[in-house]
Amino acid sequence: MYGTYWSKAVTKWGDRRLDEITPTDIEALARETQANALQRRNSRGGRSASEHQIAALRCLYKRAVADGIITEAANPAAKVAKPTRLSGTRSALTDGRIAELVEAASTTGNDPELDALIVRLHIETACRRGGALGLRPMDLDVEQCLIMLREKGGTFRWQPVSPTLMQYLQRHALERRAAGDGQLLRYANTRPVSRRRYDYLWQRLGKILPWVATQQVSAHWLRHTTLTWVERVFGYGVALAYAGHAETPNDAGTTARYVKATLEEVATALAALTGEPHPLALPGDAES
Repeated sequence: MYGTYWSKAVTKWGDRRLDEITPTDIEALARETQANALQRRNSRGGRSASEHQIAALRCLYKRAVADGIITEAANPAAKVAKPTRLSGTRSALTDGRIAELVEAASTTGNDPELDALIVRLHIETACRRGGALGLRPMDLDVEQCLIMLREKGGTFRWQPVSPTLMQYLQRHALERRAAGDGQLLRYANTRPVSRRRYDYLWQRLGKILPWVATQQVSAHWLRHTTLTWVERVFGYGVALAYAGHAETPNDAGTTARYVKATLEEVATALAALTGEPHPLALPGDAES
């Protein structure tokens, strides 16, 4: 991601030394990047482009300091504040909307079986796109109905799934000949799925369900939906663990260390969500 923004800096300042760039120069480039950002339907005035430009230069100068090329005091990028992030537009979807998405994904397109599996995987686990694409057959703990998710920041976590989803994942891997250490999600021709499948899926759903296109709904909305439900029903600590945030101090401050939920509590929430028993669920709690 940073490559694009480093290229902008090279184009602008290619003949200048690193220690000749000032905070004002960086602020000006960030404003220019924001003004020239590609405008999409879900664009918010180029603010993210400006933020990424500053982050890219902070990354560059951080390495220059580490390598002794400049001193920390001479780091101009550290003196430039990122623009304040606006509140997100994503929100939890209603049961009716989720049912529409599942129906459309599983009955249309050139590979409805694949798309139905992707949608169910995101609904049950609230995983990020990278976690789904990184899933391998060797990451399936069939006996305990757990999958290993590897997501942003180099995080790893075991996430409970329903017995039904586990069966679908196993069958998918077998029928599409996924190697144990290879990507699990694959096309019918056994080629691994990429991010483009997500683009195709949500563009198709947007044509079938106009509200999907209007609100720019994506797989991340499914994450919001599931985590909102878990928080309302099982509380904040369980929602943190379900999201894979329980080990991240900044997500809830010191309090997160005291309300950390167990894997069994996450499995209990999943059992209530899916209506299926889970081998790790706490006795009697899933129905309450």
